[in-house]
Amino acid sequence: MKLSIIVPVYNMASDGKLNFCLDSLINQSIREEYEIIAVDDVSTDDSLLVLRKYEDKYPSLIKVIALDQNMHQGGARNAGIRAASGEWISFIDSDDWVSPQYYEKLFKRAEETGADVVGCCYQMVGSHTFEQGEIVRCGYKQGTGEFTDERRRDFLNNMSSMVTKIYKTSLIRDNDLSFPEGIFYEDNAAGPIWAMYYQRFEYVDEPLYYYYQHDSSTVHTITPSRCKDRMTSAEIMISELKKRGFLEKYHSEIESYFTNIYLTNTVFSYMRMKHGKRYSVIRHIKKRMLEEFPDFRSNPNYGRFMDGEQKKYVDILMRNSLLFFIEYGLLWTYRDLRGALHN
Repeated sequence: MKLSIIVPVYNMASDGKLNFCLDSLINQSIREEYEIIAVDDVSTDDSLLVLRKYEDKYPSLIKVIALDQNMHQGGARNAGIRAASGEWISFIDSDDWVSPQYYEKLFKRAEETGADVVGCCYQMVGSHTFEQGEIVRCGYKQGTGEFTDERRRDFLNNMSSMVTKIYKTSLIRDNDLSFPEGIFYEDNAAGPIWAMYYQRFEYVDEPLYYYYQHDSSTVHTITPSRCKDRMTSAEIMISELKKRGFLEKYHSEIESYFTNIYLTNTVFSYMRMKHGKRYSVIRHIKKRMLEEFPDFRSNPNYGRFMDGEQKKYVDILMRNSLLFFIEYGLLWTYRDLRGALHN
C-alpha cells in the first residue's frame, strides 16, 4: 500500500467539520492504493458515529480505531502509526482538509527527488471552502535537498507544521519516532526530534493544505493547563534530544526553539489570561529557562518572534520576576478595560 493517512478525531461532528475533512481525503486524485486511519480519541459527541458511517460506506478505504482512553492528539497519532500499512504516512487534523491534488503533487516530488519527507505551504481559512485563504510559506533559506548540517540548522530555525508533510514510514519506525501522549502541543516536542533523522526534504510551493481557524482551536484557547502542556512539551523535546545525542551539536538552534516555545509563547499567553494567573508559574519558567540555557538572550536568533515590547518585558522578567508579573499584568488589565469601553 502506498499511503496511510492518520486522522486523530475528538469532538469534530458539529457543523460538518469531520465530514468535510474526510470527504477531502476520499476524493484524492492519486491512483495508488491508500488507507485512511481515523482514530477516535473517546469523543463525547457524534464523531465516532460519523466515522462508523464512513467506514461502512468505504470499507476498503477507511479504518476506524476507537480508543478506550483519551490520549490527546499525540496518542491518537501513535495508535495510527502502529496500525499503518502504507509505505508513507501522513497526518491530517480532523478540522482541516486538503486539496484534491495534495498527495498526487507531494508524491510526484518525492519520486522525482528520492526524498523521505515532502511538505508544502498552507493557507488559513475561516470557513469550509476551497477558495484561497491567507497563504503561509516556510522561510527556509537553505532550500531543499539532502539534509546537510546547514540545511538541518536552517530547518530547525524555521520549523513548520507536521501536518503539511508526508513521511516515509521507515523513517518513523527505524528511528523509533512518536508523539508525546496526554498533552496538547505534541508537535512542539516531536518536530525537532523527527527533523534530526530527515535525509532529504523536499517542498512543493503551493498552499495545498487548508488550516481551519476557529475559536476552539488549540492555538486559540489559553488556559493554565494548556500553558503547562506547552512547557511539558518543550521539556520532553529537550530530554529526548539529550538522550539521542543531538543537543550539543545543534545547541544554538535548540536553545532558540526552546526559548520561543517554553518562555516567549508560554509567558505572554499565560499573562493575557484574565483569571487564574499565579506568580509561582512565572517564577518557575524563569528558573527553568536559566537552568537550561542561562545565556539564551545572546543567541543570534533571540527575539526573532518577539516585538520590542516583549523583548523589554523579558528583560524585566530576567531582572525581577515579581516586577514583571505585576507590571505586565497591569498592562493587560488596562488594555482589556480600554477594549471593553470602546466596545
